[in-house]
Amino acid sequence: MSTHTRVYDSYGAARKGVADLEAAGVGSSDVSLMANRHVSADYADVDDVATGAGTGAGVGAAVGGGAGLLAGLGLLAIPGLGPIVAAGWLASTAVGALAGAATGGLIGALTDAGVSEEHANVYAESVRRGGTMVTARVPDAEDARTAAIMDRAIPIDPVKRGDEYRSAGWTRFDPEAEPYRPSDAEIEVIRRPYLG
Repeated sequence: MSTHTRVYDSYGAARKGVADLEAAGVGSSDVSLMANRHVSADYADVDDVATGAGTGAGVGAAVGGGAGLLAGLGLLAIPGLGPIVAAGWLASTAVGALAGAATGGLIGALTDAGVSEEHANVYAESVRRGGTMVTARVPDAEDARTAAIMDRAIPIDPVKRGDEYRSAGWTRFDPEAEPYRPSDAEIEVIRRPYLG
């Protein structure tokens, strides 16, 4: 199996990537999505995951709509990210790692899935700052096709994004950091529909 991870600056682009993966035959059980909670106006101000989870199924309708992975979105907490909108195997792995290991969480789940530690830190920080991460597991024979599908919606370049973060003093994702609250301008980008 091959694992592909991409982070998109807008939820619309990530949503398009998920829809394209599912249309190409990648099962919902092999796709994951994790997004800054600000992708949804309904959940942007939720600080208590129990409150968000209590309103539960509304997350899928408000953020994703439709069938497949996007219909199963829910709210969960990951240290350093706070409440996030998430669905899929990677989200479950990250939460399980938090419960059972000192070094786990999102970075551990990503590195266990084959993402380099450097890219895992950039991806986690990107989600913290408002991005949406999509991860897909596919048979090795589907490797190139899956990468091409995920790249259509123009994900971030983790090397360039990491350089941008480091130039501002960032060194790595800090699970002890306060969750990030995007500015109104950033929220506008996060919620932008995919027009590509």
